[in-house]
Amino acid sequence: MAEIKDPENTIIMETTKGKVVISLFPDLAPGHVARIKELSREGAYDGVVFHRVIEDFMAQTGDVQYGKQGGADFNPGRAGMGGSSKPDLKAEFSATNHTRGTCSMARSQNPNSANSQFFICFTDAPWLNKQYTAWGQVIEGMDVIDTIKRGEPVRDPDSIISMKVAADA
Repeated sequence: MAEIKDPENTIIMETTKGKVVISLFPDLAPGHVARIKELSREGAYDGVVFHRVIEDFMAQTGDVQYGKQGGADFNPGRAGMGGSSKPDLKAEFSATNHTRGTCSMARSQNPNSANSQFFICFTDAPWLNKQYTAWGQVIEGMDVIDTIKRGEPVRDPDSIISMKVAADA
């Protein structure tokens, strides 16, 4: 297992394909890191599907409203259109490059519309640099991310079984 240097700023995400460990960037994106940790601690991401997975680009998940299996509003046809009940976040763009394993917030055309959805880059995506808020980096389990079922939308999607802050695990 990857060495966890800062358990308070590390996420352990168990997926239907296996375990992924993500190191958080609290210095670069404090508001986004706080939101990811808050939703993780609430169990909001548990059961959420990977609803948009594009080969040679990224795997997107985090729709805690419409993408949470077993949730009151779960709707596979609407997965990717929702967020959490919390307010949208102000953009925290940085000079961090979107490279393989970068975790970044999804948003609409409005730069300040990130809420709960996020994506993990399969490959380098330089066109996203300074356009999306990078909040973490996969330090273990990119081989797991590589096996997530592809599609837009994904048929019979893989999902997050649990997502926890390492300090709580």
